[in-house]
Amino acid sequence: MVNEKEIIVGLDVGTTKVCTIVAQRTNNSDVEIIGVGNHPSNGLKKGSVVNIDKTIKSIQSSIEEARLMSGVEIKKASIGIAGSHIYSFNSTGVVAVKNSEITEDDVERVIEAAKAVVIPSNREILHVIPQEYKVDNSGGIKNPIGMCGVRLEANVHIVTGAVSLIQNLVKCVEKAGVGSDKIVLQPLASSEAVISPEEKEMGVVLIDIGGGTTDVAIWKENSLLHSEIIPVGGNHFTSDLAVGLKVPHSEAEKIKVEYGSVLRNDYMEDEMIVLEGLNGSSPREVSKKLVTEILSARAEELFHLVSEIIKERSVEQMINGGYILTGGGSLINNMTTLGEYILLSPCKVGYPESFGGMTNIMQNPKYSTVIGLLKEASKVENPTSSHETEIFKSAPVDLLGRFSATIKSVFKELF
Repeated sequence: MVNEKEIIVGLDVGTTKVCTIVAQRTNNSDVEIIGVGNHPSNGLKKGSVVNIDKTIKSIQSSIEEARLMSGVEIKKASIGIAGSHIYSFNSTGVVAVKNSEITEDDVERVIEAAKAVVIPSNREILHVIPQEYKVDNSGGIKNPIGMCGVRLEANVHIVTGAVSLIQNLVKCVEKAGVGSDKIVLQPLASSEAVISPEEKEMGVVLIDIGGGTTDVAIWKENSLLHSEIIPVGGNHFTSDLAVGLKVPHSEAEKIKVEYGSVLRNDYMEDEMIVLEGLNGSSPREVSKKLVTEILSARAEELFHLVSEIIKERSVEQMINGGYILTGGGSLINNMTTLGEYILLSPCKVGYPESFGGMTNIMQNPKYSTVIGLLKEASKVENPTSSHETEIFKSAPVDLLGRFSATIKSVFKELF
């Protein structure tokens, strides 16, 4: 009989697919994948739930597949969240140190002070991610505990989301019979899976091209400088093809996967693709060049949106490690080549870090988010991380309690 505490689960409820991954902690504390469940997602649009019943059914199907493969009951999971409703910003908190030596209590107080910001009543805080601490104006500190000083300052990155949309996602998961262990912003999960500590230190930008959205995370000196959700994803590439070629969405997806490229010079003028006829109509031919032109136009738009984010944040000179593309959309041919041309920096495709168990199945960019969720779930089950090693703090899933705490924190004294 498998101990419940040894089981960890990641659940990625995406626009195109719901993926459940079940792992077991081995005797030497390694994590081994024992079950995977994949099912098409039918109830989401741009990362947000638009049909409760369809979403519940998709989640149930994915969980059941993972349960049958793993042979264990799934009672709780770490859930990924994204969508255009996510909004992030930076904040600063300052407190006086109670004693001459900084304690964990002082760190918690300064984080609370940084959280004491007024947010609209229809939004709630998902993450408060420490970027750096300052002790008596001495900056660049990652873990101030044990240091001496009289004034402690924290710079943090705060991630918020729409209360109703978060509640809808949690409701769908719970109606599917699984408890919400932790809610994690998807670009943070993907970053955990594909970016090394050295790259985070150098300065990199993660571009996670999902089905309905593209998630962006900017890292420097092992800190998250900025995160943002762009409402453009792989489905938009497919929809463009469906409209441009006048074919069903399923046929457009097949063409994108088999023949898709974003470099206009990738094909010769006379190379053709045979399109299947619809409802008994005759098959017809289109040029590969037309397919490429349609896809490249959308890819250029996406990379220009990323470029605008980088310029707005004035971090061009910090990105020494280049750009890392992941997610299913990164697999379209020549995405990295076009990215390098527009972003003027090296680009590569990020593959998730290998685990024990079904490594070959999961080492695909489209599984980066769920692998990252699994890593975050393993942290919950093994709470040995300190303020130095913990990358970010995730708020508990008690929505009303979190919102109440946020309102109360507004009235706390800032030093």
